Formats: sequence, C-alpha cells, structure tokens
Amino acid sequence: MPAITVHGLTKSYGQTLALQDLSFEVEDGEVFGFLGPNGAGKSTTINVLLDFVRPTDGRVEVLGLDAQTHSREIRSRTGVLPEGYQVYDRLTGRQHLEFAIDSKGVDADPDRLLERVGIADAADKKAGGYSKGMAQRLMLAMALVGDPDLLILDEPATGLDPNGAREMREIVRAENDRGATVFFSSHRMEQVEAVCDRVGILRNGEMVAVDSVEGLRDSLEDGTTLRVTVDRIDDDTLQAVRSLSEVSSATVEDGGQPTLVVGVDGSKTAVLGELEDHGIEVRDFSTQEASLEDVFQSYTTEAETGVQAR
Repeated sequence: MPAITVHGLTKSYGQTLALQDLSFEVEDGEVFGFLGPNGAGKSTTINVLLDFVRPTDGRVEVLGLDAQTHSREIRSRTGVLPEGYQVYDRLTGRQHLEFAIDSKGVDADPDRLLERVGIADAADKKAGGYSKGMAQRLMLAMALVGDPDLLILDEPATGLDPNGAREMREIVRAENDRGATVFFSSHRMEQVEAVCDRVGILRNGEMVAVDSVEGLRDSLEDGTTLRVTVDRIDDDTLQAVRSLSEVSSATVEDGGQPTLVVGVDGSKTAVLGELEDHGIEVRDFSTQEASLEDVFQSYTTEAETGVQAR
C-alpha cells in the first residue's frame, strides 16, 4: 500500500491555480524527493497532505487514510518539519520537545532527541537565542518525536552548515532504515540526490517527471558528456561524429589541444572508434554524467527542451 496517494489534485485560490490535476504515489518505506522552483506548488501540496488546506478537486490518501476525514490520525503518525516555522523564543529546547511529546501522547526522552540532532548542550537555553541552524535542528528533533511512520521534511537543510546538512541526511537514512517513509521537499539538488530513492519534479502545479535520479538523468538527450582530447580535428570528422545515432551534439573547444565535447546517449566507444577510423589520435578522454541540477533545469525551464516527462 502506498504511503501517499495523490490523484487528480487541483487547488485554486480565486483565479490563481496552484495545483492542476496532480497525481503521484509515494511507496511505503521509500525516500521520495519533491522538487520544484519557488511557486511550483510544493507547499500547497504538503498543506493538502496534512489537511491544512482543502483541495478544490481530487483525492488524497496518506498512510492509507483519507487526508480530510482522518487528518488527526494521520498527523499523530507523521513527523513534520515545516519550512519557515518559528520557534517559541521564551521556551527552552527541552520545553519544545516536552510540548511535542505531550501533544502526541507518547513516551520519549527529550534529551536523547536533542542529543541526536546535535544540540543537547543547548537544552536549557531559550530558543530565542538559537541560531537559524540550531532552530532547524530543534524542529527536526520535534519531527522525530514518537518514531513516526511518515516524515514530511520541507527544506530540511535550511540554515544548516555542511556538517549539519550531512548529519541531517544521516538521520533521514536512519529513519528510513527504521521503516519510516520520508517525503523530502527541497530545491537543493545535492541534498535530494544524496538521500532519495525517487524524485518527482513539480512545475506550475503539475508533475512533469517522476523517476529515480538515474532514470531522470537517462531521460536527458545530453545525459552523458564525453570530452575527448585529440591531436587534431577536421570538419569531415566532426560531421561524421555528429551523424552517429548515439550522439546528440558535438562541438570543439580550442585550447592547447583541441577537445571534442560530445553529448552521448548510448555507446561512447562508437565516438572513439569513429575518430580512430578517420586517423585522429585520441590522447585523453573523460565522461561526465548529468547532475540532478541539469535534470531539474531541463524539466523546469519554460523553453522547449525536447524532454518529455515519464
């Protein structure tokens, strides 16, 4: 049974259409990355999942329950780290955790949770004196209360330095290993790429792609770039390389030695073989896979890219 099912979800605010016929599933036990530029509808989607916002049309189920009629039960089994949430300045870190524990009616140790997110030494300090990164760690600790079945993390790396972001990713992996499903909403490609099993890309309220990171890379025409340093290059050889079925583009960079930059969708050896057949000496070559950021830009630009959502 999927942990999250969204079918035909539409949400409008007056004349503004925030979500349009949005459909996707998050499998039980996976880490699902939810990507999209600002204004794409990510926060609206999360608010509908938690029944903070009612949809205009469509159906949403979370943990096998209708998101509207069973919202209280869903929230009791869900840990949420919302974007832009403000801590209570006059409460200490421990008091924040005690409040979350009482609200969920569970037995948990606030000090252990604060230690887990790396701010145990600030347990008795008022949160108004916390740095942005410390406040983010505190919110993550509150989301972990009660070993939730589902974690919804909205921009969880906000305010964290590289070490803090790494520790956050380790916690996500540990929670997933425990059996929790993680819904990871972010615009930071490196965070999503590091922890997510699958990724959905949202644009203008519509899901334009859902796949593994590797699958999304493969969907790009120039998913792999081959750089070949050669002793020389001529127009006939360049045209022969461009005509290969595996090649989507080929250009030449001038430098100390000419370098052929080839977009490849298939065998790289075909390009090297074609060069050798034309008497070109291959002196060095390297390949570079498309990054998730490349994929994101391809799917979220308004310009025609030729890439189709799967």
